Amino acid sequence: MPAILLVDDDAQIRDLLSEYLSGFGMAVTTVAGGVQMAEALKSGSFDLIILDLMLPGEDGLALCRNLRAKSSIPILMLTARGETTDRIVGLEVGADDYISKPFEPRELVARIQSVLRRAQGAMDHAHRAASDSVTFEGWTLQLGMRQLVSATGTVIPLSNAEFRLLNVFLEHPNRVLTREFLLEEARGRNVDLFDRSIDILVSRLRQKLNEGSQNEDTASSLVKTVRGEGYMFDATVKR
Repeated sequence: MPAILLVDDDAQIRDLLSEYLSGFGMAVTTVAGGVQMAEALKSGSFDLIILDLMLPGEDGLALCRNLRAKSSIPILMLTARGETTDRIVGLEVGADDYISKPFEPRELVARIQSVLRRAQGAMDHAHRAASDSVTFEGWTLQLGMRQLVSATGTVIPLSNAEFRLLNVFLEHPNRVLTREFLLEEARGRNVDLFDRSIDILVSRLRQKLNEGSQNEDTASSLVKTVRGEGYMFDATVKR
């Protein structure tokens, strides 16, 4: 249930929108101005703020600017002024969307849902970026930067093909993978790989793992050759 904070000095609009949005499964808290908004934000957590532009005291633009300086909470500006300049200024100070009075309540719901979807998508992306690495046996593969870091902090550069192959191994640890499977999964765009090229790639990957390891047997113990079958990556993998 999305928690919505509605800031509008018109009591009738607050009551009507609160009732309407509640019908779409939203938990709505209403306040009349900036002071009450600050108090509500201190005492509760909200997924989105509907902020009227024309407010007594600090107007919506000033409140939006101040809030955006310390918070990324989505803001939807609500105003009776529909000039292009007002919309541009509202977006420039940090509003995520803008709707002008009078409006269809259903359009407001659609805009709220759209802003919330974008915010959730951005949050998911941030979470993925924060955990965008895979660790195994003291090693770390940084997926975003496409680099391999040893337990001692040494960065081991990988070619695109080596990166793809290692990533395939990490996605299927402790399983025997045939050359055909590795060939298909490690194939990049417009890259012509032949069957034995996987053996060459495995050899190069083992060499890279040896470069960053104090134990020369590390690479061979991680990437095991299974005669007549293919290869197995023998490691505990954590994402």
